[in-house]
Amino acid sequence: MEKCRLLLFLTVISSVFRLLHATSGDADPIYIACVGHCKETGCVGEKCFQHCNFSSGKNPNPIDGPWYLQEPLYLRWKQWDCLSDCRYHCTLAREEERQKLGLKPIKYHGKWPFHRVYGIQEPVSVALSALNLAIQFHGWVSFFILVNYKLPFGPNKKPYYEYTGLWHIYAILSMNSWIWSAVSHSRDVELSEKLDYSSVVALIGYSLLVAILRTFNVRHESSRVMVAAPIVAFVTTHILYLNFYQLDDGLNTKVCVAMTMLQFFLWAVWAGFTRHPSRWKLWLVVAGGVLSTLLKIYDFPPYMGYVDADALWHAISIPLTYLWWSFVRDDSEFGTTTLIKKAK
Repeated sequence: MEKCRLLLFLTVISSVFRLLHATSGDADPIYIACVGHCKETGCVGEKCFQHCNFSSGKNPNPIDGPWYLQEPLYLRWKQWDCLSDCRYHCTLAREEERQKLGLKPIKYHGKWPFHRVYGIQEPVSVALSALNLAIQFHGWVSFFILVNYKLPFGPNKKPYYEYTGLWHIYAILSMNSWIWSAVSHSRDVELSEKLDYSSVVALIGYSLLVAILRTFNVRHESSRVMVAAPIVAFVTTHILYLNFYQLDDGLNTKVCVAMTMLQFFLWAVWAGFTRHPSRWKLWLVVAGGVLSTLLKIYDFPPYMGYVDADALWHAISIPLTYLWWSFVRDDSEFGTTTLIKKAK
């Protein structure tokens, strides 16, 4: 009897613990009932999903029927299975009911309710991620042409500008980050989320390294290795933690914001002390970066089911990226001119 009471107590405690850590939508009885009914019948209201006929029900069969009964390839690639569709349409149905009652949107399974477009989970963020990728590529190509074809080379047949290689690596990491951002916003599964988080952490960590090397004018390879070692170790440890221990969004946000704010501080102070000719561009990037970071932290439900804080952050990043690469080009010209004058 005592064992039964103890088991019952532990069951209640674990249930309360799960509810405390669940978002409001997850714990909504109406939503839970809707998902349960959908998994059994394959329908939410009048809308039914043909793949539920294969993956749920009393006699489940694999999705290997005739081609005309299978879902489109682009949906299968995005892993929109029966459970995913049930959760999605139950979320929309429940939010429509809540809106009629004058209630504000809530999160379901840690995510705001978005409206899909052609199977894409967050279409606005995907489009803005693609635009950011294009701007990054344009900035990198313009920088590459400048340092390799327009600015003079040193006696060793290499660019005078000593940070050229660092900016090439930065460009590659940036484009990689925006690719996985588009993929993750297109379909947010565990793998895409891990790749998105990992690429962002790697980019921010490397950006911090570049900020330290440039603002403190670290030129010797041995000194650069000494500066890079602890940053690389920290970033690698954090990425391994996210991928193999716990995908902690709260911790990851704190780490990324801390590294971002530190590099913003370094760039802003350096621009003021060195009186860089393009310091106004740098200050604009820092000010816009701080604003976009605050938007990233201040989470709010998507407007009309499409535009949330993350989408606005992506939108602000587009002009900031263009301005940032403009500063990098100016800095390369400034650094080349300075070194040529010293050589004379």
